[in-house]
Amino acid sequence: MDKKPQILHRSLVAESRLFRIESLDLRFSNGVERTYERLVPGGGGAVMVVALLDDDTVALIREYGGGIEDYTLTLPKGAVDMGESLRDASNRELQEEIGFGAREFTLLKRISLSPGYMRAGISLILARDLYPSKLEGDEPEPLELVPWKLSELDQLFARDDFSEGRAIAGLTLAKSFLEGRLSGEVLSE
Repeated sequence: MDKKPQILHRSLVAESRLFRIESLDLRFSNGVERTYERLVPGGGGAVMVVALLDDDTVALIREYGGGIEDYTLTLPKGAVDMGESLRDASNRELQEEIGFGAREFTLLKRISLSPGYMRAGISLILARDLYPSKLEGDEPEPLELVPWKLSELDQLFARDDFSEGRAIAGLTLAKSFLEGRLSGEVLSE
């Protein structure tokens, strides 16, 4: 199982404004051949930011989720523009979505979203030392800032309107980092 499958053929199946679907013909080490289809991201990746308003308060946002056709609580997030660093993308998204910038950024972990059919992942970032700063974003309506105590994560996790796996992972990793049980990578300027 240490030997990766051989890629026999790669082709573009479909493309939209947001997604590309790629077909991969693979041969596994035991000789079995399969065709996989996967979503392929464009751009420079994505970030999701756990922004600490104080030592025990994280900034959540309430926004409409087209996939679930309802409003949801989540963390600030967005695409990394071409040529933009993770730090700069995180700071821009914070300013667009919650009206704060940050001076300190730590990469907690890069996570895959669905490795069976997506190449895309997201970088989970912890932001601290916030300051007021607003940039115009691309959201169709203003996002609501919802402060939430880290000491009350169990109540947040139990809410029906908080169900995004990436946000749950981000908060769990941030809590582990803040408790000294996880190391991260400081993102310097």
